[in-house]
Amino acid sequence: MNRQIILDTETTGLDVTRKHKIIEIGCVELIDRKYTGNKFHHYLNPERKIDQGAINVHGISNEFLEDKPLFIDVKDDLLNFIKGAELIIHNAPFDIGFIEYEFSFSSQNIKLSEECKIFDTLLYARRLHPGQKNSLDALCKRYNVDNSSRDFHGALLDAKILGDVYLAMTGGQTSFELPQKEESRQKDSKEELSGKFVVIKADEEELREHQELCKKIDEISKGRCIWKISEF
Repeated sequence: MNRQIILDTETTGLDVTRKHKIIEIGCVELIDRKYTGNKFHHYLNPERKIDQGAINVHGISNEFLEDKPLFIDVKDDLLNFIKGAELIIHNAPFDIGFIEYEFSFSSQNIKLSEECKIFDTLLYARRLHPGQKNSLDALCKRYNVDNSSRDFHGALLDAKILGDVYLAMTGGQTSFELPQKEESRQKDSKEELSGKFVVIKADEEELREHQELCKKIDEISKGRCIWKISEF
């Protein structure tokens, strides 16, 4: 049985070294790459003010959190829920840093990497799509995952969306390989063998984009673009 937990948090600000705290934590469970319906979700009273910039992102107010539990009240339930599972997190160092910081207040120096395996979807996406945007919204668009309900960030909502992205992005793969969509595209491209090399010719759309870029470079450089092409 392969148990995975998709985890996300919302916080009072971005910098844990400035004593920012977790205000929402959301987890959803996958077993053998299928949602089980089990989840862990709490809003938390951080006992400090939320930065306005953070409120603009997640829409959670200071007043809303006044009667919510403290992290110390839910820490044991959280640890029991995630212990032994593989954590799927987008930009894992951020969330892990905050969670370990919260545990330190209870004199528990928890190292999540010792309690769970950790899979960082941001790192994975950067390996698959170097030089491209790999935010959660960008990945939703790339993998046709519906994020229309994401007016504000929310830990439980984002965990569910990230789960859908993770399943689409990995597609059953266990190593860093090209996604199936990209593999299909390359197989469908016109290929010619040249010695030991495979030559994948540009399609019409790629040629058009190349010519437009060269035209712009040529205008700026006053006719000195060296990448112009007449034929392929």
